[in-house]
Amino acid sequence: MVKAADRASRPARASVWLDGKARRGAARKGDQPSGLDRDRITGATVRLLDAEGLARFSMRRLAAELEVTAMSVYWYVDTKDDLLELALDAVGAEVRLPDTGSDPAAWREHLRALAAEYRALLIRHPWVSPLVGRFLNIGPNWRRYSFAVQQAVRNTGLPPRERNGAIAAVFQFVYGYGYGTMQGHFSARSAEAGMTTEEYFREALGTVEQGLPHDETIRGARELMDSRGEESVAEMWDRDFEAALDLLIAGIESLLARR
Repeated sequence: MVKAADRASRPARASVWLDGKARRGAARKGDQPSGLDRDRITGATVRLLDAEGLARFSMRRLAAELEVTAMSVYWYVDTKDDLLELALDAVGAEVRLPDTGSDPAAWREHLRALAAEYRALLIRHPWVSPLVGRFLNIGPNWRRYSFAVQQAVRNTGLPPRERNGAIAAVFQFVYGYGYGTMQGHFSARSAEAGMTTEEYFREALGTVEQGLPHDETIRGARELMDSRGEESVAEMWDRDFEAALDLLIAGIESLLARR
């Protein structure tokens, strides 16, 4: 176990997966806190992050959840960042991967499936989004997801120098849509206001229309909103997501057609 003073003075390292301690699970015989192991600690971390969010998470809060002392947790991880990185990879196991090696011609369906699974993960675990940009994401679960993405884009037939652009176009879009700029934040604002997303949406739209009754942009937005008919807000998001993803895949197809 690394002492607290040593943890504070150590320079930040690239990843828990690169320092030889990712599989660490036991302390010296006789020193190991009873009833704990790394999997149990990681599972409790995920549950706390889901329930309370990243900002409220702390090692003391985790220890209280596990009914142990904070120092007991440090037998298994050296830092809070270690634990967050382990939790990030743990939820990556939830992503269902298409068999991108079985039918290269099905790359469109594979990209859609990979994008949809990534979006669902970001919505299900809102704390994942900031951590994706904070860590290298080279744990085993994220590596298998990344490999499936690479293989799906390779199957398009794009040359290597254009594949990164295709990956960025699709998956940066998913990142922004699933959490960073739209659905996740809207859902969080609705919850903070004590409303469902439907209630918050109707109230927000009504307030804007009352405040800017003659604005052309607002009238245009109303026309777009009316086009959804009886759709719920969640159904609208799903439809818009599918349409935007179709446009991105059509862009890849246009690159291929030019060749």
